[in-house]
Amino acid sequence: MKIICVGRNYANHIEELKNERPSEPVVFMKPDSAVLLKQHPFVIPEFSEDVHHEVEIIVKINKVGKYIEPKFAHKYYDEISVGIDFTARDLQSKLKEKGLPWEKAKAFDGSAVIGDFLPKDNFVSMENLNFELRTNGEIVQKGNSSMMLWKIDELISHVSQFFTLKIGDIIFTGTPAGVAAVKPNDVLEGFLEDKKLFRIQVK
Repeated sequence: MKIICVGRNYANHIEELKNERPSEPVVFMKPDSAVLLKQHPFVIPEFSEDVHHEVEIIVKINKVGKYIEPKFAHKYYDEISVGIDFTARDLQSKLKEKGLPWEKAKAFDGSAVIGDFLPKDNFVSMENLNFELRTNGEIVQKGNSSMMLWKIDELISHVSQFFTLKIGDIIFTGTPAGVAAVKPNDVLEGFLEDKKLFRIQVK
């Protein structure tokens, strides 16, 4: 499986980081070794002093697809969840300043939290999904899929122009505002609507 991530898909997060608004989805990848294993804590890597949480709606691809039209994209997934794209913000800033790729800041071991999946049929619409991240019981990030610059089906169509989508691939669809550094002993919990889909501890 591969993990395909979308950056800058919420206007308030673009403003938060003072980034330029893109004309098409910003896409990057994480390897399968980035997945944080179930029941494992997230360990802040030694190469960063500023790792940020980025909570996102994620979808799991259920069949092989290439050059998928947006009107057919809904057929390529039937489960959704929430996850975290952990980002070593200090390292990312250094790499961006030099015009270098972000992978070391985005794709390191344990940088992808994948919550428990739910059938998308449990929800009325993929374009009106509330989700949030709580740190130590306090809501720190909150979003709704209606705020996406590119909706889920548009993202699936877009990335399939470049990468063949395969069964089990995961797409991270972007994060809203509210990203912040995590600290040792933090407890992070991710919710989709009223369902808690992950709980991890930071070490």
